Amino acid sequence: MTSLDKPTTEDTSADDARAVTEAALFEAFGGVRGMVETVLPGLLFVSIYTVNKDLHMSAIAALAVSLVMVVVRLAMKDTVKHAFSGVFGVAFGVVFAMMTGNAKDFYLPGMLYTLGLALAYIVTAMAGVPLIGLMLGPVFKENLSWRTRNPGRKKAYTKASWAWGLILLGKSAILFPLYWWADTTQLGWVLIALKIPPFLLAVYLTWVFLAKAPPPIDVFAEMEAEERAEEERKAAASE
Repeated sequence: MTSLDKPTTEDTSADDARAVTEAALFEAFGGVRGMVETVLPGLLFVSIYTVNKDLHMSAIAALAVSLVMVVVRLAMKDTVKHAFSGVFGVAFGVVFAMMTGNAKDFYLPGMLYTLGLALAYIVTAMAGVPLIGLMLGPVFKENLSWRTRNPGRKKAYTKASWAWGLILLGKSAILFPLYWWADTTQLGWVLIALKIPPFLLAVYLTWVFLAKAPPPIDVFAEMEAEERAEEERKAAASE
């Protein structure tokens, strides 16, 4: 291997930063399992409703599978935040549909949540405190240091928040007209089809922006270093 073929320290650091970013995004957004837990209840609901048009059976099945996924997570002593969010989302949809008697209303709380989240991403990006930075800062152990100490990462988080906001806004622009014009099965199948692709696009763009950004400042490591230095000063003073 020639000197030109050997990876430089800069290349290695860039590769490490990309690997850390990939792992952090995978953890923050739940990975493949999180996507399955997000899609499965809605898929089960629309599948059963397509066959027998039974709102009660479809709703109970969707809620039951959500609860089973939480129980499995608990049994495996795994993180349950994604499964719990799925249960709450399904539960709201079930309650809403049961109250109105309209099967399409099973999807309405989730649609409203998506629209609200889209607006939150856009508004926080415009305000200079991008939501994606607030979400991922603790994952990267940088907390809010990116706001004042790492302008490159703040810029990346702002771009990522705009990406998430516009993608979710586009998704809402498709779903809300269908809520009024399409029947329950048509809306359900379109919603299922739009679950994963927009999410993957947003995650990919987030990875691209953060992979090109400066590395995060590990504020936890800084605090630990300050504590060690303080303990050493006290020990030196007591001698």
